[in-house]
Amino acid sequence: MINIILAEDHNIVRNGVKILLERDADLKVVAETENGKEVLNLLQTGIEASIILADINMPDMDGISLLKQMKQKYPDVPIIILSMLDNEQYIIEAFKEGASGYLFKNISADELIFALKHVHTGNRYICTELSLRLLDRLMNLPSQRKNWALHHDFSAREIEILHLMSEGYTNNEMSDKLFISKRTIEGYRQNLIDKTKVKNTAALIKYAVLNGIIE
Repeated sequence: MINIILAEDHNIVRNGVKILLERDADLKVVAETENGKEVLNLLQTGIEASIILADINMPDMDGISLLKQMKQKYPDVPIIILSMLDNEQYIIEAFKEGASGYLFKNISADELIFALKHVHTGNRYICTELSLRLLDRLMNLPSQRKNWALHHDFSAREIEILHLMSEGYTNNEMSDKLFISKRTIEGYRQNLIDKTKVKNTAALIKYAVLNGIIE
């Protein structure tokens, strides 16, 4: 049996989620709360929970604050965030603070149940909609980098030198590695600065990172 504490400050949402979960014989909502503080209070009384299913926006103690507290006091109890917030900042922060899953509230009942069971076995989970967004972004990265390079009319050699510069190679080291003269390296460096209209090498590397040509 997977025992769940459901933390959600909206009664209608909380009741609806509880009904969906308890249709599955393997799931049981052992407690309901309106904020993170109540979750911690319940755990302190000795209630046994397999998973915490929590919203991010809650009064008194929100989901992110709850994650931080749980990481310190109950690190073995996984937390899945169930939220309407699709801002990347919240998603990244949630996982940095130890979330085991992130689900949007428009998720289907079947996927919600699957996510809970998946996390219960020690895995992490992000909902399908979020996974597809990340996949779309990854698929677009190569074309973005290619278009950026083409827009600035960079040669393959210039891009190669730009990568080496970002890795901290000196002109002498690049000269040895690429079997070209130091003077030629300096010429490539100046061409890159001229094409991007930046002031110096540090600004050039920053510009390249911000535009996705190097990581």
